[in-house]
Order: sequence, then C-alpha cells, then structure tokens
Amino acid sequence: MTREVPEQPVVRVRGLRMSYGAHEVLTGVDFDVHSGEVVCLLGPNGAGKTTTIEVLEGFRLPSAGDVEVLGTDPARAGDAWRARVGVVLQSWRDHGRWTPRRLLTQLGGFYRPYSTSTHPRPYDVDWLLDTVGLTDDADRRIATLSGGRRRRLDVAVGIIGRPELLFLDEPTAGFDPQARRDFHDLVHRLSDLEGTSILLTTHDLAEAERLADRILILAGGRIVADGSAEALTRRVAGTSEVRWRLHGERFVHATDQPTSFVRQLFEQHGDEVADLEVRRASLEDTYIAMVAQHEAGVRPQLEEVAR
Repeated sequence: MTREVPEQPVVRVRGLRMSYGAHEVLTGVDFDVHSGEVVCLLGPNGAGKTTTIEVLEGFRLPSAGDVEVLGTDPARAGDAWRARVGVVLQSWRDHGRWTPRRLLTQLGGFYRPYSTSTHPRPYDVDWLLDTVGLTDDADRRIATLSGGRRRRLDVAVGIIGRPELLFLDEPTAGFDPQARRDFHDLVHRLSDLEGTSILLTTHDLAEAERLADRILILAGGRIVADGSAEALTRRVAGTSEVRWRLHGERFVHATDQPTSFVRQLFEQHGDEVADLEVRRASLEDTYIAMVAQHEAGVRPQLEEVAR
C-alpha cells in the first residue's frame, strides 16, 4: 500500500522572531499557507503584520526562526524564485512619466526568461489592463492617475508575472466600493482558476471574511487564532443574541444554542412570538474578543479555534 506524502506548504513559518533594538515585535510566529489557499493576516496596528510579510518576501532578515517560501529561504532566494512570487506593497514609487501599458510591458519582459510549458509567464498586458479596470487609462501618464487608479496599477504590477504565490499588503486601500468588489472578484479568479496562493493583510474585516479560506490573528507578536471565519466566530465569540417581542414586551437572551432556544420558544409560545431576530457573532466580534483577551493577558490555545 502506497502512503500519500503530505503536500509541502508554499509558506512555512516556525518560531519567527523580530526585534528592533530592545523592542521585540514578533515573539514566535508559527503558521503555514497551502497551495491555492487565500489566507488573511489580521492584527492591530503595530502587531507586526507588515514585518511578517516583508520577511516572507525576502525584504527583511528575521532575528530568529525558520522561514520557507516555495521551499526556499527568502533571504537566500535568487531571481528564479522571485519570478514565482508577486508582491503588492502598501505603497511604492512608480515611474510617473510612464504609462501603465509601458510599465507593465517593461516588467513583463523580465519574467519571460522564466516561462515554462507548465507555467507560462507573463500575463498579456491588454488582458491585465482590462482585468484591473485600467484600459481607458492605459496610455495616460501614471502621474495623472488618481490614487485609486494608481492602486489598481499596483495590483497589476504584482500579478503581471503570473505568480504562484501573491503577497497583498493592504491591497484595497484607497479603492472605491466598485473597485473593491472588482478586486475581490480578481482574487477569487486567481485562487480558483489559476491556483494562486495568496497571503494578504487588511484592516477591513468584511473583506477578510469574504476573501479568506483561513484567517490568522496576530497579537502580541504571536498568532493567537487560526481558522476559517466561521470556525473562529463559532468557537471564540460563539454566543448569539436572540431578540423577540411577546405581548408587547421585548426580550433579549444570549445563548450558545440559538436554534434550540428558538425551537423551545415557539413550542412554549407559538404565534405569540413576534419580531424574532437572531444575531450571531461576527468576525468583528471575534477579532475584538481575541485582541481583548490578549491585552488582558489571556492566551487562548490554538486547538480551541482550529478549522
């Protein structure tokens, strides 16, 4: 009988630590990202999200720990490895006198030497401009574009090389609602159709819930929660509120078993129950609860919030 060999994660982090002088930002971060996954890293300002991403991108050397990205230590990776990775930074200095078409064409040329029969590179420039909504701006100088349009170009730059792994650091900052929705569709397309693995940071919890297969919460220099949005809300902040009106009086009841409670409520009072509402815990509730627990000195066990 042949035993299946577990698939190597595209990102593997063990004991990652980072200090700036006497200040320790990361105190032992552990997590994996698997092929085709969309993983979102959440955390308060200063928690170390960008630092973690920069270590994985090879832009920053860790103080300690073991990091592998696509089977390689990013700090020692060469050009062939970088051709397999896409990056969308929070901000970058672009070529203001160039046009989006010229910039993407130039960048695309750097990836062609790394094309293979199984993984052609890069994307067609016209297709990419259309995909990120920049066709009408393709031949305008980049310096004349609005902040939101330049952010679309950032995304195009990050994926021009058809990356196997894509890092997105606050990718929708400055996007209007339609641009944000278009970007979400693009992320799903990359993950579902191209098999791209994606690790993103965001402060938009609705965005995290919509995009992520798995959510990591970083607080106090460690991953304090790891699981799907549904699993986290169920196990970390799982209490629901049931609200109803009976004989003109309003009632509120907190319960971990809202379905059973509502069934009992109707068995007891039937059609007399009016204005019934069940409010389940949201990802925002979960996130706030986890950060509050950390700040209070409570460290939840990861197995309690597993997928």
